[in-house]
Amino acid sequence: MATTTDIYARVIGQAEPVERLRAAAASPVHAYLLIGTPGSGSAAAALGFAAQLLSAEQEGVREQRSIDLALAGKHPDLVIVEAEGASLRVSDAEFIITTASTSPVEGRRKVILIHRVDVIEEEAVGKLLKIIEEPPASSIFIALAGELTPELTTIASRCVNVEFSPLSVLAIENQLAVEGVEPGRAQLAASASGGDLDRARLLATDDAIANRAELWRSLPSVLNGSGHAAYDYTQRLRAAMDEAAEPLERRHAAEMEELDQRAAELGERGLGRARIVARHKRELRKLRTDEIRFGLATLSRAYRDRLIQGSDPAAIAALDRIQFSANEIIRNPNEALFLQALLLEISG
Repeated sequence: MATTTDIYARVIGQAEPVERLRAAAASPVHAYLLIGTPGSGSAAAALGFAAQLLSAEQEGVREQRSIDLALAGKHPDLVIVEAEGASLRVSDAEFIITTASTSPVEGRRKVILIHRVDVIEEEAVGKLLKIIEEPPASSIFIALAGELTPELTTIASRCVNVEFSPLSVLAIENQLAVEGVEPGRAQLAASASGGDLDRARLLATDDAIANRAELWRSLPSVLNGSGHAAYDYTQRLRAAMDEAAEPLERRHAAEMEELDQRAAELGERGLGRARIVARHKRELRKLRTDEIRFGLATLSRAYRDRLIQGSDPAAIAALDRIQFSANEIIRNPNEALFLQALLLEISG
């Protein structure tokens, strides 16, 4: 059970933004934008800030109950909005407007926590901007963004911006060690996490991470320029990624089982099943993208090791192609075609 002193305990290495949020809770304004890459702690900090806001002016058991419910994302006056698709749409903005306009259930405040506002569609910006500019007195908005995009500029200008820096490999490694992860595994998980603590925790439970790293590292020596080899190793890489997804899929299955139990007790209304299913799809897609990024970084190190031994034009060309591929991932390419094209290019 959380207490008022450890309300931000799940946020590491972010002392400055956490202190800004702690101070802001004493006299909050209507909207905040927390900017930080996934796993930086911004999402956990948002829940901590919501817990502060919703437990204000409460004491004892009532205060503790509000904190615990908010940190679990289950407080009746905390509304968490997550896009069902790849972006926040007009329908999501309309849901936010409708929700913000209703009265709080328990206290005098309602907190609306909006995930991934940096992927908002252009048509939805105006609607969301209007409710943030003219918010109901009882509603406070906390928006989360991975980066400050041009589309987000007008919304950001109406919010207090709080920035979260990417976590270092050392900070993640130390946190995993605190959580009881064996040192060698903590170092490998941290280095493969891309600065994402949540991903590092998932990787720390993954017994096959070393095998996947070795598979990527072996590619320069096993690819022979043939389409057959590129296809074969694409299939191997995708099978390894399927294995990497198993811990996340087990967690998703447990969440759905819990949801089914709640539906049996309370009925489906208000459970947000569609949004949970959409979140699961996003998390799985992100995991596979993160796996490719990890693989590309591992592959780059293998080619750099070759360059240390002497001049190698083929290694230089491969590194250029890997960098190009890393930049292309954001376009959500077809996974199989993306990998096969890459392997053909670097083996030529």
